[in-house]
Amino acid sequence: MALRKIREMGDEVLTKQCKEITKMNLRTKLLINDLLDTMYKAAGVGLAAPQVGVLKRIAVIDVGDGPIVLINPEIIERDGEQTGEEGCLSVPGKYAIVTRPNHVKVKTLTENMEETVVEGEGLLARALCHEIEHLDGKLYIRLAEDGIHDVEDEKE
Repeated sequence: MALRKIREMGDEVLTKQCKEITKMNLRTKLLINDLLDTMYKAAGVGLAAPQVGVLKRIAVIDVGDGPIVLINPEIIERDGEQTGEEGCLSVPGKYAIVTRPNHVKVKTLTENMEETVVEGEGLLARALCHEIEHLDGKLYIRLAEDGIHDVEDEKE
């Protein structure tokens, strides 16, 4: 178990395009495990490799149904619409109202480098879109509909 430092908004690595994975090796397997460990420790529902400073197209998600590993993910279908609060481990203490598809299908590779399709609705669809955008060097705040809010302000 290795926890990695989560990069925060302003870190240049979060604006870079990630490279595709062409083969699975021990280093990549360790990265996947570190992403999961770091995500769970930070109480997040998703974490992408650039958020820990690694420019590879890998992300992990767990919305409560067990971990999902995404390697070279690509959204192949999206439909419906949902609007709601969204946050990010790389933008701590903040959230924004963001509109995303309510349903997505993602073509991805498994840890065994086998092609598969992950389908998600609601929170899973939101998380899939959010993490895949990290791999393209984008943060959710660019989609904020009414600005960025402090989580602390909501408690008052």
